[in-house]
Amino acid sequence: MFWPLSVYRLIHPKESYIWAQVRILHETDKTMLVGTDMKTWIPKSRIHRIRLRNNTFEIYVKESTVG
Repeated sequence: MFWPLSVYRLIHPKESYIWAQVRILHETDKTMLVGTDMKTWIPKSRIHRIRLRNNTFEIYVKESTVG
């Protein structure tokens, strides 16, 4: 049984994922150069989903990857 506020959860918080609006600038076999506020190379292994919404690409990644 896990308590909602256990010591384990304080030490190892749950990873949160977000949809981030990006502009794809360049793509290779393993990475993508995306532009949000600044240009960032993101490995394709860290991108979980990609969608096109209102003519804007959005990627589903861990919050720490983009932010």
